Amino acid sequence: MTGEFSESWLGLREPADAEARAADLVALLPADIHVIRDLGCGTGSMARWLAPRLPKPQHWILTDLDPKLLHYATAHVRIPDVSVEGALSNVTSLTPEQLDGTDLVTCSALLDLLTEGEIDALVATLAAARVPALFTLSVAGDVRLDPADPLDATIAEAFDEHQRRVTGERRLLGPDAPAYAGKAFERAGATVVTRPSPWRLGNGHPELTAEWLRGWVGAASEQQPSLDLDGYLKGRLASLPSASVGHVDLLATFD
Repeated sequence: MTGEFSESWLGLREPADAEARAADLVALLPADIHVIRDLGCGTGSMARWLAPRLPKPQHWILTDLDPKLLHYATAHVRIPDVSVEGALSNVTSLTPEQLDGTDLVTCSALLDLLTEGEIDALVATLAAARVPALFTLSVAGDVRLDPADPLDATIAEAFDEHQRRVTGERRLLGPDAPAYAGKAFERAGATVVTRPSPWRLGNGHPELTAEWLRGWVGAASEQQPSLDLDGYLKGRLASLPSASVGHVDLLATFD
């Protein structure tokens, strides 16, 4: 893959992200949302998608650990009546005090990169501040390709295990994250609504489909080095399949 958090990869996926997000969840948000904190903002794609769907004026606090991405995001969210600021910070260090005056917390393609403890802490922070959350495009572990291949299921299983890998002392939740986060929010007293938000890949997004295939197969090979997937990948790239790549969008609100 071009790089999980590279500017080029995030730019490549932005149109598919926009098509996949569950827009009907926006209608379920509380009224009078004007200050939004976006966690792990990347290039700012969440703001570009959501800001036009919310009342104006708005102020977005774009947060990320990568200073280059943060600089890009703050320079490329240009929407009338929307102001932005950048904050170099880690989602795991968020406090209720930082959310004072915040009306909504958002993130995109982030929950699956967290651990159980990190999601618990994030939910506790949001519950203490009584701030709603709209978390989109969390990996759900449901990949379907057409035409199918006998190796699809083996690769999908290896990829999911790679998503659950231990990095340092952190065991990532991967495709278990949406369900875990939903239960954590419910335990904290939130009302939770989820929607499927799958990518629809294929000839409509040829560059993204090819890059996703390389990353999907590459992660599976890394997880199970005994798999010989060179021929599989070559064949898939020569004739791109249609693909549904499962994600989940989650809205949590506090009364």
